[in-house]
Amino acid sequence: MSFLINKVVWVTGASSGIGEQIAVQCAMLGAKVVLSSRSEDSLLKVKEKLKGNQHLILPLDLEKSADFELLAKQVADHYGSIDYLFNNGGLSQRSNASETDLSVDRYIMEVNYFGNIALTKAVLPYMIRQKSGHIVVISSIAGKFGFFLRSAYSASKHALQGFYESLALEEEHNGIRVTLAYPGKINTNISMNALNGHGDKHNVMDHNQKTGMPVEKCVAELLKAVKKEKREVLIGNKEIKAVLLKRFLPQHLFWKIMKKQSAT
Repeated sequence: MSFLINKVVWVTGASSGIGEQIAVQCAMLGAKVVLSSRSEDSLLKVKEKLKGNQHLILPLDLEKSADFELLAKQVADHYGSIDYLFNNGGLSQRSNASETDLSVDRYIMEVNYFGNIALTKAVLPYMIRQKSGHIVVISSIAGKFGFFLRSAYSASKHALQGFYESLALEEEHNGIRVTLAYPGKINTNISMNALNGHGDKHNVMDHNQKTGMPVEKCVAELLKAVKKEKREVLIGNKEIKAVLLKRFLPQHLFWKIMKKQSAT
């Protein structure tokens, strides 16, 4: 029997990529899925792909955190519980730090970090009340070390690690679990939607994304880790070995290797 049967699963960034595939696979496993992103039209298309008819579309803009308490109440009132929150929504970056407007740094941090934790804080009271819940955070391998053209993005993902490692310790006694996922190169449109230094879309499919792990496989590995209640999981191909290299290699050797890697 699936661990997700009749569970309420809220997914942000559900209109495409990893978020869309989380919704599809969770629905296949019997979950009641709440689909959230800015684009209601895109969510309607995703909903048509989901098995079952117990799913809910709930448009959400991660920059507008003042709305989150009301949205969380809507989910809880509709289903009676919130069992899983997949914090997947966010955006990437493709620009050198020296060429990035400070407003872009602030926007990326607002969406990827503050929007993310604000939604978690809106959902936490319901999980605490029911003495159960699982928060899944889609970070990035860039949350483990900095990389070319990713200064603001990497900073936002590093911030998530600090917040959620702390939260996991604080809320364990309430039956709440946290899984931090660190995807590497995954075949999604993340580079297309990434921001350049002036806040415009990159609009280029990077080679790293085009040749990356299929998103279906990425999410299947993610859900295995969630089922096992792992605190963290690295997902990708050989690029995820860089995390171990950073841990065990002398620092000068690690950064010598990283300087030779393609930024896109």
